[in-house]
Amino acid sequence: MNAEYSDFESLLRRALAPVEPPADLAERMEARLAGLTEAAQDELEAWELGAMRDPRNWVRPVAAGAVAATAGSALVVLRVRATHRRRRAAARNPMDLAARTVNDVAREARRVFRIR
Repeated sequence: MNAEYSDFESLLRRALAPVEPPADLAERMEARLAGLTEAAQDELEAWELGAMRDPRNWVRPVAAGAVAATAGSALVVLRVRATHRRRRAAARNPMDLAARTVNDVAREARRVFRIR
């Protein structure tokens, strides 16, 4: 009976062992999110306002808007999170860190969403 418990514990230990993500995971994720965001933005730019009269034509721009907003927001969070340690080291206090983070979020959002 005792051997069964130790075997079960070792199986659990192996099953719940931490797994390191691939080294290039962040770069691959950023590239995919950027590609999705750009494709969705291109789809929105190509859409003609004259097509708005027919609700059947709304599916593509609504889907493109949802993809652009979701992928773009995830890309902003990913990029801001990547520079967190540097921001924290440069900050003088928590309020300064918050201000720097808000500025970085705004800058990345302008870059990702092509806001001038």
